[in-house]
Amino acid sequence: MTFFLGLGIAGIVLLALSLIFGGVLEGMLDGVLDGLFDGLLSLPVIAGFVSMLGFGGAIMLGTTGAGTFVATVVGIAAGVVAAWLTWKFSQALMRDQTSATPRGGDLVGTSGTVVTAIPADGYGEVMLRLAGTPVKYAAKSPTPVVRGTEIWVEAELSITSVAVRPVER
Repeated sequence: MTFFLGLGIAGIVLLALSLIFGGVLEGMLDGVLDGLFDGLLSLPVIAGFVSMLGFGGAIMLGTTGAGTFVATVVGIAAGVVAAWLTWKFSQALMRDQTSATPRGGDLVGTSGTVVTAIPADGYGEVMLRLAGTPVKYAAKSPTPVVRGTEIWVEAELSITSVAVRPVER
């Protein structure tokens, strides 16, 4: 029984190491198997197998009068199930897609308000909404624009500045 408990604990330690060292095993085997197992040899999957082999065997050995062979078979079956579930869960997590990160170029064609007057030969400031969040940008305009004027973004000059024009109504 001590051997099975040792395997279970080793699996938990391996799982903790997989959280710390990420995809090291997959990186070491990169290109060797050419995606043959597609994540089946990842550290979390191996840790799940070893852990359930150990704990499943220990439970079987401790609760029944079955011998070591039966406990090993039950532990292997539990380990295979745990490894398969871990693999499927990690695949589901990898397929989860997030929305695109907003970028400054997304501002072209949006409207905003001047918060610091824009002189004809320099920069002022405008308040724009990027993904629903108000963001202040430096702004340049070919004509002077006074504070409070609604503007239209014509181009992105840099990651912190835009070219604007007043909205004509």
